[in-house]
Amino acid sequence: MKLKSGLALLLLLVFSAAAYAQESAAESADKLKMQLLEVQGQEEALRARVQDLNEALKPENIERSLAGVGSTRPEELRESRRRQLTIERDGVQAQLNTLEAGKQRLETALRNAEILAYQQSARPTQMLSASSPRRYQLLMLCGGGLAALALGGGAFLYRRKIKR
Repeated sequence: MKLKSGLALLLLLVFSAAAYAQESAAESADKLKMQLLEVQGQEEALRARVQDLNEALKPENIERSLAGVGSTRPEELRESRRRQLTIERDGVQAQLNTLEAGKQRLETALRNAEILAYQQSARPTQMLSASSPRRYQLLMLCGGGLAALALGGGAFLYRRKIKR
């Protein structure tokens, strides 16, 4: 009777570990989706800023922005404003490029997490398969231990029966 309850407990642990692994893969996919949405929001904001800066860099808009400023050298003011806007635009563009690279990495990680979650949901008994050497060793160790317990219990019952 103890052997059956021990075997049932072992199977329960194996299946609960597989369910936990499946949950964690699905949870990580959800977290990656949330991160991807945040990155897309940041990307949209940076694209809008680049577009605004490109619009501000047009000669007529630079002229308009300096209309209220009096100077003996308006050409230098316009050139200074153009340089300032160009530097800002290049910085925002660099941030956008970095964000796009991170977005691609996130998309790849999300695809991998979704594939893993799907594979785990398709094979709930994955923990019992010997797909890796480590799992094979664990499976053999548990199986060998159970076999030894069964043989020991059988020998014990046989000896008790002979003594009677």
